[in-house]
Amino acid sequence: MARWPSLSLSLSRLGSGTTIIPTQAERLLLPLPGLLDFTSRRTGTAIPPRLHALPLPPFQEDAALSLSKKEEEEEEEEEEDNALLLGSGLYPGTVGIDLILLALPAVLGQAIDPMAQLMETAYIGKLGALELASAGIGVAIFNILSKIFNIPLLSIATSFVAEDISKNASKHSTSGKLELPSVSSALVLAAAIGTIEALALFLGSGLFLKLMGVSPVSPMYKSARLFLSLRALGAPANVIMLAVQGIFRGFKDTKTPVLFIGNHHHLLLIGIVFSLVVSAKGLGNLSAVALLPLLIYGFKLGITGAAISTVASQYIIAILLMWSLSKRAVLLPPRVDQLEFGGYLKSGGMLLGRTLSILLTMTIGTSMAARQGPTAMAAHQICLQVWLAVSLLADALAVSAQALIASSYAILDYKRVQKVAMFSLQIGLASGLALAVGLYISFGSIAKLFTNDPQVLAVVSSCALFVCASQPVNALAFIFDGLHYGVSDFDYVAQATIVVGVISSLVLLYAPRVFGLAGVWAGLTTLMGLRMAAGILR
Repeated sequence: MARWPSLSLSLSRLGSGTTIIPTQAERLLLPLPGLLDFTSRRTGTAIPPRLHALPLPPFQEDAALSLSKKEEEEEEEEEEDNALLLGSGLYPGTVGIDLILLALPAVLGQAIDPMAQLMETAYIGKLGALELASAGIGVAIFNILSKIFNIPLLSIATSFVAEDISKNASKHSTSGKLELPSVSSALVLAAAIGTIEALALFLGSGLFLKLMGVSPVSPMYKSARLFLSLRALGAPANVIMLAVQGIFRGFKDTKTPVLFIGNHHHLLLIGIVFSLVVSAKGLGNLSAVALLPLLIYGFKLGITGAAISTVASQYIIAILLMWSLSKRAVLLPPRVDQLEFGGYLKSGGMLLGRTLSILLTMTIGTSMAARQGPTAMAAHQICLQVWLAVSLLADALAVSAQALIASSYAILDYKRVQKVAMFSLQIGLASGLALAVGLYISFGSIAKLFTNDPQVLAVVSSCALFVCASQPVNALAFIFDGLHYGVSDFDYVAQATIVVGVISSLVLLYAPRVFGLAGVWAGLTTLMGLRMAAGILR
């Protein structure tokens, strides 16, 4: 059998359908007609003889290579069709479906906590401007300290669990539950962080109020300190609740948290006797909704009753979520050395800087509002709760995109990562514009749900434009964060946000002195605008 050592074809060329004809010089190397041997340049393995040397007919592909080529051509045609649809604002295929199916329940889940705070604010607002301002300061301090660690843990758990499932998922030998180090590590960290937060908030409530500009002689001090001390008791449950939500997001399950958290507010329909009508579904927040009007008005506990009902609901939610998670995954490993804290601590350290930067900026804004008196602070609390409740709806889309990107990125499916990113940005921009228009039309009516004080309403109206116009910006800023988290680009997010926070803080320190509360909102809008710009530049 004659061999032709000078000719070597790559496997990719074999599948190209090209006719291979030796030159005249190459034919002289062949003493007799026979078969040729080919080798792959990539692997060096021999390809069985299949061609006669003289004359050499056109190369015939085997069935497997023909099928591979056909699939590639079909994929290219699909990409061309998708590109055309992308230009028209549509995107077909499973990416869009997966994203929407994850985002729809996540929208409810993301809206629940802000809506709960809106309910609480509405009930307390009926007590008067002083009570509303006092509770607003307490809520702001609680959110600041708890979110320093809660937000990084929530975001990292989502990415790590999604990656763990894609690469290292294994089941327990007897129970059949998933054994994921990322799940157990997140739960242990949540319990430790929650305990530390509770002690800090309970023991340091007076100090935190002074740092916020509320001195012991302020009319807000006494009630705000009691409210904050009671809310501190719910910190452990709050952190665990958020960590478990992150774990479920990593499972690409955004429905279960809604089931247990969302229905926490179902009986709100019973308690809405002050012209506030809201409908929601779920189990966990049932107690808080029932207790809010009962404790605030029935037992005349005021904002103390609001704090008690919130803490009770947090523990109920945490217990229900842990119970549901225990059916699917092993909560704690049999040995401590199976826990993996390294990734959480490394990535968490970077996101801690990012979270501190944002919270410090928000704190400066709240502090500048509080320094202008109870009326301005009450108006700021209303605007802030509406702003967060509406803008955080876009965060549901970011969470869904993060989970999809993390799982695709873990298996190196970069094409799907790109599709998810483009589709989520399109939907985010469209939803942000829709929210801005809807909020602008209804903002006056919404504000009256929280207070009837004409002075507070007048101040609220001066900030309405900032709250409404910033919604598209907020949507894109949240989504860019989700995209970065999905590929574990925590370093860039942290560094960019720190720079953004410094610039925005300078605006917040000086603008309120000239423009009052409108200056505070100019600074908050600057914060979100620069966060969006950082995402675009990346």
